[in-house]
Amino acid sequence: MTHRFSPLRAAAAACVAGVAFAALPAHAGIFDDDQARQAILDLRAKTDNLSNQLSAAQRSILDQSNHIDQLNQQVATLRGQNEDLANQLATLQKQQKDYYTDLDTRLKKFEPQQETVDGMQGTVQPGETDAFNAASQQFRSGDFKNAATAFRSFIAKYPQSPYQPTAQYWLGNALYALKDYKGSTATWQNVVKNYPQHPRAPEALLAIANNQIEQGQKAAAKHTLEQIVAQYGSSDVAQTAQTKLTQLK
Repeated sequence: MTHRFSPLRAAAAACVAGVAFAALPAHAGIFDDDQARQAILDLRAKTDNLSNQLSAAQRSILDQSNHIDQLNQQVATLRGQNEDLANQLATLQKQQKDYYTDLDTRLKKFEPQQETVDGMQGTVQPGETDAFNAASQQFRSGDFKNAATAFRSFIAKYPQSPYQPTAQYWLGNALYALKDYKGSTATWQNVVKNYPQHPRAPEALLAIANNQIEQGQKAAAKHTLEQIVAQYGSSDVAQTAQTKLTQLK
């Protein structure tokens, strides 16, 4: 028996098939929206995670920056303290140096020292220079009497002093100022006799010559001036003596 589809069955079958076919795209669209939504959720989760990581990194950087600032402040404080300590050390070193310099100066007053007096070097005992300067100051102030006493005391107290020729020379000047012409001449003669090579020797001879001229002892003065020229011809005193010799003729 042969089966044949009636037109009505054929139409029904075609309709079912069309409905089924039309329904397929609708199921596929729903599936795609779910995937997209999930992808968005995943992306959002990743973004939130990255944002959290970025915030954490920023906080870490801020913390590190604050820590570095603190370290810089500590370094600045330590540098300032170091400068203060360096200044304190320099001050202490200067104070120590000044202390030992002062101590050395004080000790030297109690020890013999090598000094050059009128171009001649010698050993000066403690107190010599002060005593000589005190006598010299009295002479400069015009107190010739006390100056003479001070120079005599000095000469007796320090017989080996390099100040001896100079002290005797000024003693002679003090005596001359007191009009003790005999005593001044004798004192100057001692300088010439005992210290012939000393720079004060020709000056002492010239003082003697002046003394002799004032006392009218022209022949004695001429002899003294000739002695100066003969013994100390290269000195300035010799030139003065030569001028006075010319005047005496």
